[in-house]
Amino acid sequence: MLSSPKHASAHDKLGERIRSAQTITPDLVSDVLDASCVRLPCLNRSGIVAERIARLRQSSAWVDLCLMLITVELPGWTLRRLFYDEGEWHCALSHQPNLPVELDDTVDASHHDLPLALLLAFVTVRRDAAAIARESATAPKLERAAAYVVCCDNFA
Repeated sequence: MLSSPKHASAHDKLGERIRSAQTITPDLVSDVLDASCVRLPCLNRSGIVAERIARLRQSSAWVDLCLMLITVELPGWTLRRLFYDEGEWHCALSHQPNLPVELDDTVDASHHDLPLALLLAFVTVRRDAAAIARESATAPKLERAAAYVVCCDNFA
């Protein structure tokens, strides 16, 4: 599903929308949920996650909603750094938080609005995951080896 070029361009467009947005809106959150959340439909069968998302959206608790999306949709990823510098929020998500910062391959995003910085980092991880899935899907198929393999090396 995420490995098609259509979804890759959808993630890019979504990232551009987030970068150009002034504040987070319910429509933008709905678009992110539709385009980038692949685990939520399975988790929503119990209704607990859907109810929590609805409550967070209703109360406009955007930071809590973004942190919940990162926790639920990106298992293994954690918020490594979050700081405010010169009018922008900088967010770094890490897949290996126990590594030193210099060795860690983080996904960084920045925006003047905190929820949008978190949302942009989330969409960036999803875009990169889609690109990796696309690359691995195009691996060449290998033919099966012959039934009898003979070693022709001279060990004398």
